[in-house]
Amino acid sequence: MFCDELLDRCLKENLIKVKPDQLTVNQYQPGQGIPPHIDTHSAFEDTIISLSLGAKTVMDFKHTDGRSVSVVLPARSVLVMTGESRYLWSHGITPRKFDVVPVGDAEKASIVSGDSGDLTLHKRGTRTSFTFRKVRRTPCDCAFPSVCDSQSSPGDPSSPSVPQSDRDASCLENEFVHKVYEEIASHFSSTRHSPWPRVVDFLQSLPTGAILADVGCGNGKYLGLKQDLFAVGCDRSRNLVDICGERSFQVLVSDALEVPLRSGICDACISIAVIHHFSTKERRLAAIKELVRLLRPGGKALIYVWAMEQEYNKQKSKYLKGKKVNQEEGSAQRPEQTADHLGHSTSLASNHRPAGKEVKDCSLTRQNMSTLSIHTNRTAFHSQDLLVPWHLKSSAPRDKNVGKSLGSADKSPIFHRYYHVFCEEELESLCREVENIAIQTSYYDQGNWCVILEKKSE
Repeated sequence: MFCDELLDRCLKENLIKVKPDQLTVNQYQPGQGIPPHIDTHSAFEDTIISLSLGAKTVMDFKHTDGRSVSVVLPARSVLVMTGESRYLWSHGITPRKFDVVPVGDAEKASIVSGDSGDLTLHKRGTRTSFTFRKVRRTPCDCAFPSVCDSQSSPGDPSSPSVPQSDRDASCLENEFVHKVYEEIASHFSSTRHSPWPRVVDFLQSLPTGAILADVGCGNGKYLGLKQDLFAVGCDRSRNLVDICGERSFQVLVSDALEVPLRSGICDACISIAVIHHFSTKERRLAAIKELVRLLRPGGKALIYVWAMEQEYNKQKSKYLKGKKVNQEEGSAQRPEQTADHLGHSTSLASNHRPAGKEVKDCSLTRQNMSTLSIHTNRTAFHSQDLLVPWHLKSSAPRDKNVGKSLGSADKSPIFHRYYHVFCEEELESLCREVENIAIQTSYYDQGNWCVILEKKSE
């Protein structure tokens, strides 16, 4: 078997010290990629070997201190990750159809430098990867405990709590929103392609030449829906903004609390599944005020937030109707493929609040719970402030009949995103605290509370 011959040659040339006993095969079409990740320490030994067949690609490596290196992997090349490159640096492949590569020998591995005069564009082909690993039988004792699941404490005292100050809220959102989206951007984008019909209706109602700001645009799925608009998007995640850029959208990196656009410049703004990531009422209110600041008098804003009531008027949302096993939903939008575990240890709180209570009862739920609970996917919510698991896929989203692991089950990381789910009338109540606006309409849409605001003339 050619795999044995390859591994024997690697041993003979001292590229590896022990022979792997596990193989994963994946095939990637142009436009597909691999989310940035570090292979779980406790699952596999030090050395990981990746054989690239078919077409070359560019793999991105990122250090925890922010450094990054892009490496060209030619066809029929072998990549060996060991030590720091295996345990500390994340690796992934950006989903795109063209790579920027150095000019020169196409069969030679190389690093992509910043010298634009030495670069060219290369069209991707179909790449098949053979990844060899050695299954670990004992806990990992590597020199990188900060990223090692074997060496982390199961009783981590830093389990997140409901923030009591703006500083606490900012730290919580940075850890359980911003950092998570940077890690899951590629996988997240692959699950976000079907626009909400009523969001489309709002955009289609805008006149030709209207200026639109999509605040928290994600992968930009709403930016190109109406070609006669001047649309600009912003998102806190640089990786999501990069995906938008690859789709030729006008985008920038920005926090939703401080959008670097002039006041009164927009005819319309949309904020779809964004404000529920802010962890205090004050910050959620500030996000709405920032949308209003951007609007001209008479301009409109559409806001969507996740609803506490996932069953409304005796109808279950698509989120509850979805499969409960191996699927996860971030904004009650559509099923997403899932896998296994990594992340933060948090306690399970169980302050149950029946649906249909008044808004004031919802706020009591939050006040009585000091530690954030972890939500069980595809079930009703029992608290307003919680962590929702995201199971990161390690293979391309549309691969079929490939990626099957031989000798060991694939273990992919779980990340937890913070959410504040809104009770009925809570969003409208928050909007009424904003000056100089009128609520044009409000409605419930498949597990989300939604409003359309209009800015009054001053």
